Amino acid sequence: MNQAINEQEMIAFIAGQTKADPKAITLILKHEQAFINSAKANAKGEVDIDSDDLVDYVLSRSDVKLDELTVERILDAEMDYLMDKGLAGYLD
Repeated sequence: MNQAINEQEMIAFIAGQTKADPKAITLILKHEQAFINSAKANAKGEVDIDSDDLVDYVLSRSDVKLDELTVERILDAEMDYLMDKGLAGYLD
């Protein structure tokens, strides 16, 4: 997963999928990254992120003014983008 992510391209993709404001998308992604960075890796070095916990965390931030469905759509669209690029996947 060392490939560089074109952040502008990803934000444009997410905006196209969700119709959300690119500034709001950037804010959601910033909070998502903070959540992921604070997650603990397991013995294999993998970090398992529960999407419900992530959404709850993002919604708990005081500067997030979006509803839960919009946040979920933004995060889902980001995952679609990353999977299309071969940078992410779901664990069973």
